[in-house]
Amino acid sequence: MKKVVAVYTGQGLAEPLKSIFDEQLPEVKLVNIIDDSIISEVVSEGEISASVKKRLFQYYQSAVDMGADIILNTCSSVGEVADLARPFIDIPIVKIDEAMAIEAVENYETIGVIATLPSTLDPTMRLIERQAELLQKNVRIIDALAKGAYDALVGGNPKIHDQIILKTAISVSSEVDVLVLAQGSMARMENLLREQTGVPVLSSPSRGVSEIKSLLGESVYADRK
Repeated sequence: MKKVVAVYTGQGLAEPLKSIFDEQLPEVKLVNIIDDSIISEVVSEGEISASVKKRLFQYYQSAVDMGADIILNTCSSVGEVADLARPFIDIPIVKIDEAMAIEAVENYETIGVIATLPSTLDPTMRLIERQAELLQKNVRIIDALAKGAYDALVGGNPKIHDQIILKTAISVSSEVDVLVLAQGSMARMENLLREQTGVPVLSSPSRGVSEIKSLLGESVYADRK
């Protein structure tokens, strides 16, 4: 049985991702490493500290020691740490949002990026810029920070959180060819935002799992036949 170790910096995405794995890769063993202090530290510090980098490197190495075939980095805020770690880790590290960024760059010219935190918005925009450089494409990126949404969520008001995100999406929809959801936790809003804005909307979890499925190959689900 193939094994994927998912590294989380918060609690919210673990269950939705498990559902996607159950659907796309039921024969793969999914193991979670969750340190929900990391995102709080990144938000409070306004940057990725040396302590956060060290802990994430340790988690990646722990995944190797656990016998993982692939590591899934689930947090866009620390995706650049995964880039730093890749040369030192003996198995692939899949960034949950990388396939989404590639799809956006390949198919669209003006890309709106929605996030509830600057610590997620800025790395996602840089990721899209890097993919555009690699693909030698000119893209225009519009930042769409949903101010107040994160505070509403941690304050126990998910309905207000969703309303702010929807309002933000509508406000930039006339300027963009596509909307990219920087945080995997917003994937549940993908269809609603598409319906309300009339533009394509991309989220990361299912695309990240599809990348893992491609890397693992047909052998992981050959038993279905």
